[in-house]
Amino acid sequence: MEIRNQKDFGAGLMYVVTGLFFTFIAARQSMYSAPKMGPWYFPFWLGLLLTALGLVVLVKSLQAKTALEKIPPFDWKIIGLITGSVVLYGVLLPIFGFGLAIMVLVFTSSKASHEFGWKGTLINALVLALGSYLIFVFGLKLQFPLLPYFLQ
Repeated sequence: MEIRNQKDFGAGLMYVVTGLFFTFIAARQSMYSAPKMGPWYFPFWLGLLLTALGLVVLVKSLQAKTALEKIPPFDWKIIGLITGSVVLYGVLLPIFGFGLAIMVLVFTSSKASHEFGWKGTLINALVLALGSYLIFVFGLKLQFPLLPYFLQ
């Protein structure tokens, strides 16, 4: 049997492995029953659902009418830029504050793709900083340094 769509095959395999992992872990814990759910009841059924979804995607990737699609070569530069931007955010948060750290995160991670220009990245960064402020600081009342430490 030929794998016609390698991307879907890989995604389906990942879903099946992740779903089976959570199902196996949850099955060994106390689940109880539907009327009296334990803490592992939801992860158990979610793991089963993820496994079933993975099997559907996996089988569809093997069908003859599926378009041929190969997995592109692994690009370490992109992985490094995305991971590095998250690490840089964590380092810069106590130094520059919430808003500027998010701006640096968005601008650094946007370098991983050629599709983003500086205008779109600036708009994205501003919307993300404002949305994050409204959700986490204003809405959830979480304590983040909002301004750089030298301005406080």
